[in-house]
Amino acid sequence: MNFFQIKRTTSENPDFVRLVAELDAYLAIRNGENNDFFVQFNQIEKLHHVVLVYENDRVVGCGACKEVETGVVEIKRMFVPLAFRGKGIASLVLKELEIWAKELGYVKSILETGKDMVDAVGLYTKSQYQIIPNYGPYKDVESSVCFEKVL
Repeated sequence: MNFFQIKRTTSENPDFVRLVAELDAYLAIRNGENNDFFVQFNQIEKLHHVVLVYENDRVVGCGACKEVETGVVEIKRMFVPLAFRGKGIASLVLKELEIWAKELGYVKSILETGKDMVDAVGLYTKSQYQIIPNYGPYKDVESSVCFEKVL
């Protein structure tokens, strides 16, 4: 039987740093020549709201959120290694980030992902996120899709 433990932490956590390195390697392949554009928006220094999920003491998922404006957080660095997908881990991470954001007084969550990231798009749609016009640095990026959810 799988036992999941959810941990709130910061971007200084070594397990988070390690998973993000794996995520970055994965995205470098997925994004190809466009990867350099996205890297600039995915730095993890000073992320104060990071969620990790552990299965039997092994880190199996992560995500973070950061304030983008008063009342609004952006979901960042969501990742579950391929070997652990299909167990509901990403949903656990996202739900915990939403709960934490609400506790901190945020009323809305936004995020960006790739249109071709079928699993991610499915997760956000299933989690009641609505597609919105691309925002900020993703405004004119054809391969991006942006979402929001009222918390």
